[in-house]
Amino acid sequence: MKRRFNPVLFLYQWLIFIPLFAVATVLTALFTMLFAALFRDKEITYLPARAWSRFACYGMFITVHVEGAENISKEESYIFAANHQSGYDIFLVYGWLDSRFKWIMKKELRKIPLVGAACEAAGHIFIDRTSPMSAKKSIDDASRKLVNGSSVVIFPEGTRSKDGKLGKFKRGAFFLASEIKLPIVPLTIKGTYKALPIWSYLIHPAKLTLVIHKPIPYEPLFDQDQQLLIERVRTEVEKGI
Repeated sequence: MKRRFNPVLFLYQWLIFIPLFAVATVLTALFTMLFAALFRDKEITYLPARAWSRFACYGMFITVHVEGAENISKEESYIFAANHQSGYDIFLVYGWLDSRFKWIMKKELRKIPLVGAACEAAGHIFIDRTSPMSAKKSIDDASRKLVNGSSVVIFPEGTRSKDGKLGKFKRGAFFLASEIKLPIVPLTIKGTYKALPIWSYLIHPAKLTLVIHKPIPYEPLFDQDQQLLIERVRTEVEKGI
């Protein structure tokens, strides 16, 4: 159900928050490229994006709660699989998932001025979903990056939820898991749909929760029946909801 229009929040968002966020985005991109050039895949390289994400939340009066942080180690590499409720999922994960990770991104995002260059400098993985050969090359590139605590985040639903409910997990999202066989960590995201539904351009104050579940080791039986892995991950995500 759509919320009642709040003129004060509307004016604050578009006259104050959005201009500040635009400046923060440019600075984040520039510092990410600088830090990536100087420090490569070190913890400091992720600091600009984490600060940017936290500003995106705190600047719109959004609070965040994290559960299960003890379930992962900074020294281990994982495949994080999260439900996808809203554009604010990016800020929640980037700002509060304490791990060095890469996003799986559509190749079109590389064309965004500054942001695309910053993502490429940070080592995020661009995939051309229209070309199987290009997608396979991207997966091979990813497998070389995901070592020594460097992980990857995927959204198995493939797109944002239109009603806030958990959708079907697509098989293609788990192709990376079958290729590199890292532990899969289900992530449950709650509250972002209330903050910014897919049909809205007005951000609402909300309480967001990120639930980090225990890692699921990749087992040989998943090679024989990948649907078992998909169902197991989706069940864990749904439990958190």
